[in-house]
Amino acid sequence: MSASNADRSADLPRAAFGPARKSPRRFRLAAGLAGSALVLLALAFLGTGFAYGPYETGVSGGASDAPDGAVSGPAADLTKARSDLLARLQKLAPRGLYIVIDQTHNRLYLREKERALLDAVCSCGSGIVLSHGTKEWVFDTPPGIFRVNQKIEDPVWRKPDWAFIEEGKPVPRDASERFEYDMMGEYALGFGNSYFIHGTLYERLLGRSVTHGCIRLGRADLRELYRQAHVGTPIYIF
Repeated sequence: MSASNADRSADLPRAAFGPARKSPRRFRLAAGLAGSALVLLALAFLGTGFAYGPYETGVSGGASDAPDGAVSGPAADLTKARSDLLARLQKLAPRGLYIVIDQTHNRLYLREKERALLDAVCSCGSGIVLSHGTKEWVFDTPPGIFRVNQKIEDPVWRKPDWAFIEEGKPVPRDASERFEYDMMGEYALGFGNSYFIHGTLYERLLGRSVTHGCIRLGRADLRELYRQAHVGTPIYIF
């Protein structure tokens, strides 16, 4: 074949040169694939002989010595620790009447054991900081455990220095100028360090953190709390 004919043959279809022969390598590959397919079909039809079941946690080799339904190992330790913690918390839980104040949501609850006697909207401390010269006041409601230490009807507010400074007024020298009536509502329940649960003239602001540290309640809720709570009633503030 001349060089020109060889060049033209490269552009012709394979069929122009007669049927192609299968190489031994291709034949072995085709036979192998066919054999694998037959094996898979046989396994699917006859099965593998292995039995499948649910995976069991907490079992590592061999049969467990724990009775049926019992938990052993780390899971048992966690279960016991949880039971011990719940028992300790149960001992710390109040047994009688108590008050809970949730500052985040401005809610006051009066409870007796697991029973809720009152669920009220309140107002807690604003957290605002007031500075004047070298003095500084932080208007927070203190978190912690307290007790009602006094119950007062028709309380009178004795305005401290910061109240005048906040209003931009001079601090009076005459003590009689410090007293304001009706500002605290009909009742007040003190729980130490000049903090009270009391009423307010601004009930529209209930539910907001706007006080100087005391807890404000609406008139109806304050009456109910004053009626049921007594000196010594625990107060939990968080």
